Amino acid sequence: MADRAEAGDEAEDVRRFWEGLGLPGLVDVHTHFMPESVLRKVWAYFDGLGPLTGGVEWPITYRAEESERLGLLRDFGVRTFTAMLYPHKPGMAEWLNQWAVDFARRTPDCLHTATLFPEPGVAAYVRKALDDGARVFKAHVQVGAYDPADELLDPAWGLLAEAGTPVVIHCGSGPAPGKYTGPEPIGRVLARHPRLRLVFAHMGMPEYEDFLDLAERFGEVRLDTTMAFTDFSEEFAPFPRRALPRLARLSGLGDRILLGTDFPNIPYPYVHQLRVLERLGLGDEWLRAVCHDNGARLFGPSDAARPSDGGLPGDGPPSGGLPGDGAPSRGLPGGGPPGQELPGEELSG
Repeated sequence: MADRAEAGDEAEDVRRFWEGLGLPGLVDVHTHFMPESVLRKVWAYFDGLGPLTGGVEWPITYRAEESERLGLLRDFGVRTFTAMLYPHKPGMAEWLNQWAVDFARRTPDCLHTATLFPEPGVAAYVRKALDDGARVFKAHVQVGAYDPADELLDPAWGLLAEAGTPVVIHCGSGPAPGKYTGPEPIGRVLARHPRLRLVFAHMGMPEYEDFLDLAERFGEVRLDTTMAFTDFSEEFAPFPRRALPRLARLSGLGDRILLGTDFPNIPYPYVHQLRVLERLGLGDEWLRAVCHDNGARLFGPSDAARPSDGGLPGDGPPSGGLPGDGAPSRGLPGGGPPGQELPGEELSG
């Protein structure tokens, strides 16, 4: 990670960006926080150029301890962010959700995030996560290698649709395709649950236009900008310029595009994601909507999201937290789930 002086310079650049738009800060719906033992496995996967990286070199720009990463986001002026975590096999999601309860309690500017996997009992632990205060879910079809239309998930999707809880979902085929990635499997889910508030991660990369079609068909669908339009992604999955008018505010989907970055697992500075949105030429009003207003409207006023302000409305410390107020689970050193090896196949996204 960059030294303190470079980090300070970048924080100034990020703040200059949103201050110039007259915003109170940023709402970033796609940032990753997870148990440290799991995150280090994610980083090792990137370092080893695992199959799901598409063979692309992927240096982690913000490889640092959790407290430093949180401090940097706050220095950037990110007032609301998420803890995108996800399982790659059965028996993992519920443990991650338990960790997320404690993280939400001690990190009030982070939206309480939960996850799911197609397995027996998924509806029960999704209901528990909602009862514990989860504000957003993460689903990763590529890493989990599951069909999002699996019947095991159907009751959970129904619960989330009824609750109106957004689900950030990586279901596009970038940077490498999976058996169930692409628009067709998730399209079957939306056909069953048309009010489900899915947020297509990475703008649906690389099947951008197909996922824009789904967003235009289903009024609760949104897309996040994570890694889209960046110099890095344009090398292997360029966004078609003919589709840009579909993102506009008045004539297109501008009210349903959300800022996402993939912090800390990005191979370039955070500010680059902001600058590439600016250079699309869709105007300051569009940038204000994407970088703050659309997310604030979806999740609540971001002005209340700073730790000193006590968190988002209705997002106070959840009851029923982990025993010992954040003590690691028994089992693996570092807080892994009992009887389960550390994940070795994750890819952030």
